[in-house]
Amino acid sequence: MFKFVPVVMVLVGSLLFCCTAEAQSTNEGVSALAQADSGIKGLNAVGAGLAAVGAGIGIGRIGGSACESIARQPDMASQIQGAMILSAALIEGAAFAAILLGVFFAA
Repeated sequence: MFKFVPVVMVLVGSLLFCCTAEAQSTNEGVSALAQADSGIKGLNAVGAGLAAVGAGIGIGRIGGSACESIARQPDMASQIQGAMILSAALIEGAAFAAILLGVFFAA
């Protein structure tokens, strides 16, 4: 159950970036996109925070599991460390991509 928490947090964070503005009539000549802009920026900040928290939790769990594995089997330390670094880089890349998508869709 708790193995999927970081993945879900990164996905929810990236989905919050992709909010669409609904078309609605305006009486004052202000476009609907301009009216919805403030709400979207707020959701982008929440999404970026969730993506960063999810990545932090995931990398922390990877590091903790790697330390336990190395303590149990010191002979396999180099292979465990390589797998840990690769997994952490993939999680960090997914979080970085989510934050960048949020920045580009917010503009």
